[in-house]
Amino acid sequence: MAKVLIIGSGGAGLVSALAAHEAGAEVIVASKTLPTRSQTSMAQGGMNAVLGGDDTIALHIADTLRSSGGLGDEGQIAFMCEQAPEAIRWCNRIGLPFSRNGEGDIARRRLGGASAPRACYAQDYTGLKLLHTLYDQCLKAGITFKNERFLLNLIVDEEANRVLGATFLDIPSGEVEEIRAESVILATGGYGALYGKHSTNSVQASGDGLAAAVRAGAKLADMEFIQFHPTALKNSSILISESARGAGGYLLNGNQERFTDELAPRDVVARAIHDEVVQSGAVYLDIRHLGEEFIDHELPQERRLAQIYEGIDPVNDLIPIKPAAHYSMGGIEVDSSCMSSVKGLFAVGECANHKTHGANRLGGNSLLELVVFGRHAGAKAAEYGEKHPLADRESSQFAKDQNFVRGVMYFTNQIDFYQKQEMLANIFYNNVGLVRDDMGLKAVLGAIRQMQKELPFMGPRDKSKVCNTNLVEFIEFGNKVELAEIIVVSAISRVESRGAHYRIDAPERNDRMFGAHTITWKEDGVLCADFMQ
Repeated sequence: MAKVLIIGSGGAGLVSALAAHEAGAEVIVASKTLPTRSQTSMAQGGMNAVLGGDDTIALHIADTLRSSGGLGDEGQIAFMCEQAPEAIRWCNRIGLPFSRNGEGDIARRRLGGASAPRACYAQDYTGLKLLHTLYDQCLKAGITFKNERFLLNLIVDEEANRVLGATFLDIPSGEVEEIRAESVILATGGYGALYGKHSTNSVQASGDGLAAAVRAGAKLADMEFIQFHPTALKNSSILISESARGAGGYLLNGNQERFTDELAPRDVVARAIHDEVVQSGAVYLDIRHLGEEFIDHELPQERRLAQIYEGIDPVNDLIPIKPAAHYSMGGIEVDSSCMSSVKGLFAVGECANHKTHGANRLGGNSLLELVVFGRHAGAKAAEYGEKHPLADRESSQFAKDQNFVRGVMYFTNQIDFYQKQEMLANIFYNNVGLVRDDMGLKAVLGAIRQMQKELPFMGPRDKSKVCNTNLVEFIEFGNKVELAEIIVVSAISRVESRGAHYRIDAPERNDRMFGAHTITWKEDGVLCADFMQ
């Protein structure tokens, strides 16, 4: 029986776990947090699928391609869109409580960039309800969970370019742990936490899986493309779902005038809001005209979030909003089997680049992607493990990571890394955000490289072994700094505006002239960038 190690317990990881288990593999899910606390819970709007009516799969494919700014792979997009109806039926079979229309069919709403209402939803809690449903199914299947395991590194046989497992910090005990497996699936989410308080993401979205993957020799692709959601609460960056606009909500400027098509692609709407904030000082989301009964039935979470975090009631008040970093289109480059350039290492969900989102993700495609490719990755990882059983091979990675954790405790804390982390978030939001230029990007790169030099002087203050969250947060910060350099080098190298990467000093394109952008490390630790047509 093949052993499949899945790192990450969000939606992508849990779908993969169920698929690998169904294929006969022994499955272990390791996660630095508890399964129901993943970022999947923030996917509120719905899951795209064509379920009849005037909509067609060809239209879904065309909408996704158009949104991708010329960087989506048509074959991969077609696969995802063609599998979408079955993905919805599968979710329905395992118990996801979809909202229903008057005829009892799964309800659908139109999200930005879509030519038809095809986002299947469960009120405005779609991701959360999917996550709980998946976790229930995993427990029912008897899948093994190892929670509070912080990923340190992947174990790789460099000669064979084959993954052998991974090392973790067991947070409660402070011990380094090794888990060997025939195949590994990374489902560790994105890197939105780089933007700190300017992101809709939780602090857990620190890009640990991507940092470990690139250290193991995998390629990262299109890291410069970071989607800013148009409607986050002004003071907290808490997400207000696109479902509010899909239901008929308006965007108003400081003069309470509508100024854009609320259901245009997210990059277009987010930049329009940015420009209005500069010109009129404020932008609001208005759902008052939808009425209290509709809001309480279809948008209960949005009402509650506005009440808690802004102190206003959207039944009667305008919701003050701003764009905030939301989704990472870039990630670990994978093939049609979801496998990276390292044999046996698969990736799925937001940490992966399946070439379905390109330069700008279509709203409603993230949950779809994790279900379609999660099922595919789980099956393929089980198949790979069955065909390539793991031989007993020595690896120095376990000892290296034990020494690393011990060594970090000897770092001084002359510099407060929490202050540097906040500084990194602010300069990223201002210079690697919605609007970019060469001068601002190079200034950020200089700051990042200075932080890299200062890391040995930023060690954790807490020197204890058990439940040392200060240590975990320091290692997370190191991963952020590592990824920050990759993102900025990628953004500097792409001298054009495309989708979510908007440069005021470069022309806008929507074709394939400037193709996919991959990053790897050379042996001497220097970044190596390639553009592929």
